[in-house]
Amino acid sequence: MANHKSALKRARQNEIRRIRNRATKTRIKNAVKQVHTAMGENSDLDPVISLTQAKSIIDKAAKKGVIHKNTAARKISRLSQMVNAQLS
Repeated sequence: MANHKSALKRARQNEIRRIRNRATKTRIKNAVKQVHTAMGENSDLDPVISLTQAKSIIDKAAKKGVIHKNTAARKISRLSQMVNAQLS
């Protein structure tokens, strides 16, 4: 465990950020999962609407620095390709 005052503060800050990042990453996973379920045959959800919501969540996570901007772009690109392939 940290002994210096500044190191203790840094440990507290890291814990708060870890919890916040974990919540954001969970939102990303759920949004991607929702797009995948919307792609199913018996789904009531519209895949385009689910994709739009997922894009928004992923972009916000990248903006906050939770995930890298290239990771966000890759996730959005793959989801878009999947939805566009089904629609065409």
